[in-house]
Amino acid sequence: MSHNEKHVKVLILGSGPAGLSAALYAARAELAPVVLTGMQLGGQAALTHTIENYPGFPEGVGGAQLGELFQKQAEFFGAKVEFDLANAVDFSQRPYKVTTDSGEYTADSIIVTTGASPNKLEIPGEFELTGRGVSYCATCDGWFFKDKKVVIVGGGDSAFEEALFITRYASSVTLIHRRDEFRAGAILQNRAKEHPKMNFILNTVVTEVVGTEKLTTLKLKNVITNEESTFDTDGLFIFIGHTPNSQMFKDKLEMNELGYLKVNDKMETNIPGVFAAGEIADPTFRQVVTSAGMGAAAAIQATRYLEHVESESAGESASH
Repeated sequence: MSHNEKHVKVLILGSGPAGLSAALYAARAELAPVVLTGMQLGGQAALTHTIENYPGFPEGVGGAQLGELFQKQAEFFGAKVEFDLANAVDFSQRPYKVTTDSGEYTADSIIVTTGASPNKLEIPGEFELTGRGVSYCATCDGWFFKDKKVVIVGGGDSAFEEALFITRYASSVTLIHRRDEFRAGAILQNRAKEHPKMNFILNTVVTEVVGTEKLTTLKLKNVITNEESTFDTDGLFIFIGHTPNSQMFKDKLEMNELGYLKVNDKMETNIPGVFAAGEIADPTFRQVVTSAGMGAAAAIQATRYLEHVESESAGESASH
């Protein structure tokens, strides 16, 4: 074993609600789990200004603060959180091997909680004004746009669902789509088109997000006429899909056509001892509470798996 290789019973890849909940449960089972944070400590949830739908916080809780609380609780019971990023895995033999920026881990079991990343428009001003008018989550941030003008970019089910959700708060919701028709289901489209607060701009893309302290204006371009215009708004919500962070597991773990890892109801992947939880395995719900639940389930199952493996090997050595 090289000096920078460490062996652990449970290695958790990712530090969002799923990873930290898994860490809490594995730590309480005295498995001394190690969490590799990945790029974003606390996951996507940590980027959310205020989380108002996590049970137990009637006044809401800061996304980053909730992540810190999750981490503290896991560490209190013996989990270790390492600021490190996994970049390669080898599931061909046990113990499994994970290569990171700082070295190598071997692990008896692995819980994958690498999450997904919202797709971005990649336009000027978008990054700078994220959290200052630009958002990728209506259920997280819709409330902050009470009686304000909001623009949604997208044309699929999630864009329509989120747009309709925001109509509860905003004074007007304008949906901008680069094509002349939407991918969203007919029922959603009809509900949106009948909604008095909803407006639509088709064949149009947003080319720039403008604002100093916060977003004030969008630059638009009609993709057919190339005509450019400006649109004053308080909020821009971007719903052009998510990409699961599963590139590292290509040809190693079973995934669906969108790249989300396939798990059964016990959070098991197709490799024994490798589990997945949170948004990497959940394109449907994508909530802090569901991710946390999946993480807890994965850790409980990992604990059972390790007990089973240990009793098997104890049986083998007894019979020799």
